Amino acid sequence: MLFKKLPLISLLLFSSLLFAQDKMLVPEEIMSNRNLYPAGLSNLQWKGNSGFYTWQDGNNLLQGNLRNETTDTLLKTSDFNEVLEKAGLKAVKRLPLFSWKDENTLSFTHGNQWVEFQTTGKQLQVVNTVDTLAENTDPAPETRYIAYTIGNNLYIATGTAQLAVTDDTDKGIVNGQSVHRNEFGISKGTFWSPRGRLLAFYRMDETMVTGYPLVDITARVAEADNIRYPMAGMKSHHVTLGIFNTASGKTIFVKTGAPEEQYLTNIAWSPDEKSIFIAVLNRDQDHMWLNQYDAGTGDFIRTLFEEQNDRYVEPLNPMTFLPGNPAQFIWQSQRDGYNHLFLYNTDGKLVRQLTKGHWVVTGLEGFDASGKGLFYTSTAASPLENRLYYLDISSGKTTLLTGQKGTHNVNIRPDGRFFISRYSNLETPARIFAGDLKGKEVKSLFTSPDPLKDYLLGETSLFTLKADDGTDLWCRMIKPAGFDPAKKYPVFIYVYGGPHAQLITESWLGGAGHFLNYMAQQGYVVFTLDNRGSANRGFEFESAIHRRLGVLEMADQMKGVEYLKSLPFVDSTRIGIDGWSYGGFMAITLKLKNPGVFRVATAGGPVTDWKYYEVMYGERYMDTPEQNPDGYSEACLMNHIGKLEGKLMIIHGALDNTVVWQQSLQFLKTAVEKQKQVDYFVYPTHEHNVRGIDRAHLFRKLATYYNENL
Repeated sequence: MLFKKLPLISLLLFSSLLFAQDKMLVPEEIMSNRNLYPAGLSNLQWKGNSGFYTWQDGNNLLQGNLRNETTDTLLKTSDFNEVLEKAGLKAVKRLPLFSWKDENTLSFTHGNQWVEFQTTGKQLQVVNTVDTLAENTDPAPETRYIAYTIGNNLYIATGTAQLAVTDDTDKGIVNGQSVHRNEFGISKGTFWSPRGRLLAFYRMDETMVTGYPLVDITARVAEADNIRYPMAGMKSHHVTLGIFNTASGKTIFVKTGAPEEQYLTNIAWSPDEKSIFIAVLNRDQDHMWLNQYDAGTGDFIRTLFEEQNDRYVEPLNPMTFLPGNPAQFIWQSQRDGYNHLFLYNTDGKLVRQLTKGHWVVTGLEGFDASGKGLFYTSTAASPLENRLYYLDISSGKTTLLTGQKGTHNVNIRPDGRFFISRYSNLETPARIFAGDLKGKEVKSLFTSPDPLKDYLLGETSLFTLKADDGTDLWCRMIKPAGFDPAKKYPVFIYVYGGPHAQLITESWLGGAGHFLNYMAQQGYVVFTLDNRGSANRGFEFESAIHRRLGVLEMADQMKGVEYLKSLPFVDSTRIGIDGWSYGGFMAITLKLKNPGVFRVATAGGPVTDWKYYEVMYGERYMDTPEQNPDGYSEACLMNHIGKLEGKLMIIHGALDNTVVWQQSLQFLKTAVEKQKQVDYFVYPTHEHNVRGIDRAHLFRKLATYYNENL
């Protein structure tokens, strides 16, 4: 009897296996089901310089160590709430995100309070409190002061008082917030000195920039919110840098001089707090001065060095002083064609170039305790990868610390003796391990199961094609689920193509998101190519598009189309292309300038005329409309709308403050004038991207449009 049942059991197991690998992705699930994404260790961090590391599972704070496999529970939510309630604070449903101040002290925020918790004695202390309306909070660890903004003004909570740093009544003057529309690596507007007694802050005068209306239709009578949006070639805001002394209560402003329309970037304090350094960039963005100023008076001291380039200079990282050596610092620059590390002294003399090669340093990750060695990540192994290296500053010897193929995100222990890496590659959804300075894996911390193992997915491959000049162009192809080489399939091309973006990486799914795999499940060959203009390939590769946006990028993308048409399983009469933002500009450009190639195109938040885009980005890559009239005319999509054939759908967020709604409306206006039919959809309450569950609506809209028209 047993022998007779075995075939039946085997059949059932085989059937269940087939069924288990036959699930299909659903847009709503893509946006709401976290189990579709690789698992990890939440808030994983080193516990000071001890051999311990911690992470949070929501209800518990857990601890592991490098010496064994033991896992301890440091703190439970229930026990934590007892401590909170004893201190007169409100209980929490789950543990807040902690950070370690030292090996025994946890810091966290509780509402508008900054709190420290001693794990050894279970002691809790509220060390500071900010106003309930506070935004852009920035704590100074040494003093525990907190800088914050309310509206357009800047304040400091000292723990005993709330200091008003600024008192500007004109809403066109903004203090303590990010400036220059977050270009040049700028992400905040306040900068504490090393000892936390002095606060440098941006003051941005936007009064000369015409207000631009964004309309809120949720009000009973629609209301206009006038933002300041400086367009290419028009007046731009003026930025200065103030320094507030918490002891004296006085502010001085750094004397950065004329012209007023310049960019103040990469703010850095000297270790002794006597100087502040600013990378000053002219509005043309082709000349940068690294200047030193007196932090007490604001006076100009000297220019350490300058950088110039006929295309543009783009400083993205402040100087980083060597630990224990206030006379030397690291500077990052693309001056030799690739972003590399340079060692300087504070006299402005170049000591030596620390890294060199046809690859990009992607991050300066930290130093060892002695300050004699540093950690950096780079693409040295492959343009698609990001790995960690250790560099001995004196000898120049470099050690690869992450031998595992893939894209690594790292956390260096404060003393530099160990690191933690979370990485993925095409075959690995996510893996976390600890390593040492010899590149040895000390301990495996976590390996994520494949969250899509039960789903029917098409094969993903990464490969290169050649541009007209012989440059390698990386590509990604996802074959349809259940691929049959004897069939002919339609193609869905996803494009971006602009600077500071790389779509194809040696990471899980090859850098593709779930939506692209969803489209492959719909029966499409899904294809993406990183053209010249994309990131992490060096200055020449990224800047080759300068003053002629849409030209070289299109030529490279058409190399991809040529390749697709050569494949026996591709239906060359059914090719569609989709993109958002710069990708929207590219999708429409390719559609209009290559009649008959793309049956369907969809473009979200597209730039249609670069003179309607903002100053900082637009002028870097195109100069001004007055300086480059031919380039602007060539890239203006309204000038090519007469060539429109087939189906085109444009999608835009009505509150888009990055690519303003006017861009696509101008295109529609011209389409009507030219008697050209364009499909159009607006997300009334969304900005530049459709976020949250509404993104599932976007996914379905796109899929339906292609299914019906391609």
